[in-house]
Amino acid sequence: MITIDTIEQLEAIYGHTNEASLVKVADHVTEQYRPFVEASPFVALATSGPEGLDCSPRGDRPGFVRMLDAQTLVMPDRKGNNRCDSLRNIVRDPRAAFLFLIPGSGNCLRVNGRARLSIEPELLTSLAEEGKAPRSAIVLTTEAVYFQCARAIVRSHLWDPAAQVDPKSLPTAGQILACMSQNRVGGEAYDREWPDRAKASLW
Repeated sequence: MITIDTIEQLEAIYGHTNEASLVKVADHVTEQYRPFVEASPFVALATSGPEGLDCSPRGDRPGFVRMLDAQTLVMPDRKGNNRCDSLRNIVRDPRAAFLFLIPGSGNCLRVNGRARLSIEPELLTSLAEEGKAPRSAIVLTTEAVYFQCARAIVRSHLWDPAAQVDPKSLPTAGQILACMSQNRVGGEAYDREWPDRAKASLW
């Protein structure tokens, strides 16, 4: 396999970055970028730690990532699988990134910065949903904010209803767990109980 091992090799193939790709970068959330944050119900959270990289999906009502100011974003840590991979990483390595997706929009917003975990009671209370506050919040100080070229979303037909995959064509969570655990956990009961369990534990 022929690989690229140097920046010089990379630039020889791809050339240099054009002006449009550079001038769009800000160190804060500009007035043009703010609507993307406010409209997004889904963020991919990227972190790094001693065990390696992690990318975690985060979803909530549109605007769930709040702006404390133009250079400070706050994301509530809602209930999940309790692995805490992202949170463990942030405690040990503050480098983090948010990728905001907006249903129907070809553009997404990338935010790179440094994160910390807050358990400030007043902040957590302000992030409550259905009367339930998160146990912690991720506070990101922005370093680079810019929109991502729409080609990936256009190529993937991400928002096209005709491109949706039938869930029945994929293994269920219960089937995966049963296989991975030699039937100790998971199975049909897991899948059957999941909708009610999720509904009762969203917040």
